[in-house]
Amino acid sequence: MDRNSAIGLTLIAVLLLAYFYWFSPEPKPIAQNAPQVTTPAETKPDAIQQPAAVPDSILAATYGDLSAAFKGEETATVVENEDLKVTFSNKGGLIKEVELKKFKTYKQQPLKLVTPESSGFNLKTQYQGKALDLYTLFYQLEQRNNGDSTEVVYTISLSNGAKLSQVYSIPSKGHEIGYKLRTTGLDQQLSGDNLSLEWADIVRPVEKDLADTRINTTITYYSEAEGFDELAPRSKDKESEALTQPVKWVAVKEKFFLSSIIAKSNFAGGNLETSMTESDSAVVKRANISLLIPKSQLASGKADFKFYFGPNDYKKTGDVTEGFRKNVYLGWPPVYWINKFVIFPVFHFLTKIIPNYGLIIVILVLLLKLVLFPLSYKSYLSMAKMKVLKPELDEIKERVGDDMTKVQQEQMKLYSQVGVNPISGCIPVLLQMPILFAMFYLFPASIELRQQPFLWAEDLSTYDSLIQLPWVVPFLGNHLSLFTLLMTASTLIYTWQNNQLSSVQGPMKSMSYIMPVIFLFVLNSFSAGLTFYYFVSNLVTFAQQAIIKRFVDEDKIKAIMEENKKKNAAGGGGKKSKFMNKLQEAMKSSEEAKRKADEERRNRKK
Repeated sequence: MDRNSAIGLTLIAVLLLAYFYWFSPEPKPIAQNAPQVTTPAETKPDAIQQPAAVPDSILAATYGDLSAAFKGEETATVVENEDLKVTFSNKGGLIKEVELKKFKTYKQQPLKLVTPESSGFNLKTQYQGKALDLYTLFYQLEQRNNGDSTEVVYTISLSNGAKLSQVYSIPSKGHEIGYKLRTTGLDQQLSGDNLSLEWADIVRPVEKDLADTRINTTITYYSEAEGFDELAPRSKDKESEALTQPVKWVAVKEKFFLSSIIAKSNFAGGNLETSMTESDSAVVKRANISLLIPKSQLASGKADFKFYFGPNDYKKTGDVTEGFRKNVYLGWPPVYWINKFVIFPVFHFLTKIIPNYGLIIVILVLLLKLVLFPLSYKSYLSMAKMKVLKPELDEIKERVGDDMTKVQQEQMKLYSQVGVNPISGCIPVLLQMPILFAMFYLFPASIELRQQPFLWAEDLSTYDSLIQLPWVVPFLGNHLSLFTLLMTASTLIYTWQNNQLSSVQGPMKSMSYIMPVIFLFVLNSFSAGLTFYYFVSNLVTFAQQAIIKRFVDEDKIKAIMEENKKKNAAGGGGKKSKFMNKLQEAMKSSEEAKRKADEERRNRKK
């Protein structure tokens, strides 16, 4: 590793560290003149605005025929398809519980995205001038088949022929549930322009790493005017957003799962809020959503929606609705393009033909190394040239002494004479950086790795904690990931090997050893799949360099350099590249500026 390669790798490492610690999305200020929407209470969702017991006479005087719907006995109806088990209640005509049948929590318990204890819904309006929550009424149930779907219909009928219906449609498979609000005559007795749909959700831990789950849990939303957006997921403070533009959908996004409501048209606006209590390990975050449903949609029979309760899977979310796939974050351009068009398609293709995900990672490494082989070859060739030049570079340092400017000038002169570009070893490394960044997003975002064991790792989507520490180490945690240790050890060996070929000395050489140790702390709690990938990548690199070494003749390189030196000496310096010309001009300008500054200093002393 020559000096320029070491500088390049150091800058790359600084960029990585800066991104993960300082480039997370900033909270947005609350927009002004937002629609006035009430926000559900932050207490238990099932306690949201529950009406106090009211005598029948008062109910009848207040709500007329509708008062009969305030009384009843709650009954549950369970509907299952291939992927979901959904429990409905006649009280409110609500979804009370949603279980994902093909997934389990980290503790191998049923994975439920909606429960009576953690989720609460309200649908508020004004009925004949009086406040009314349509989700507190008791409905009559009708269950029927419609093709390969099951329809659950909850209806309230009044004596004057007015009617309110909630229609749920559950297909034979999939994670979507259709939802329609229908009225006959009743909409004329509702006041105001909008109905307020309120949803409070307490997100419970379902993964191994609570801290990682928290920074990946937030509320996301999509509007046709502004596109995809979200509340700051990494914030530990209360985050809120007032939606002043029509909104297509809103989702409670966990690391690997989504709970979302999607409008066929649009919601008129709303309010979103997330909060967390860091000391409460029983709760990941609290999410409060308030959305405005235009009453005009209800009157025209266009109040059509659907729920999505399912995995945040890149392959599945693209078919749900516009912009929904962006819940799977693939990084920023050009990393996003590489992941979307190259890495993800290859990875998902391999998952279809190979059942072992550790083997898939090994094959992915081999494929990428094969594609990047020309760059690796050029990088190694550059290091071989620097190895040949090392005695002469060392001689320059001894001859010139501590004048670094003069040392650099002499080195540039030597590079020009022998025909070597000093940054040729750094450029291939930089060109590979988008692939490096892409992996940082591929593995944490891949639900395919969730609860997939490999060797000693029980779950490739999170860290392997084979080594438990008796205390918590700052920035490291209470564990050591063995894959991360192996990755760090192999990186240190790789660095040592490269330094044998390099002319780098002093602090820069020490820095090349420090950076792998820094990444031990950074990656210790990352996905085991990611650190295993980099460990295998290092092993393949060792093999690759051994093969390349057989085809790189250092004696031949030295002979070519000597020939270039003779030609340049005979021709008065030979032809220089534009880069070398600019670099030498910059160094001459620097030297001239330094000389003038020294002269001015001496003149002032006189």
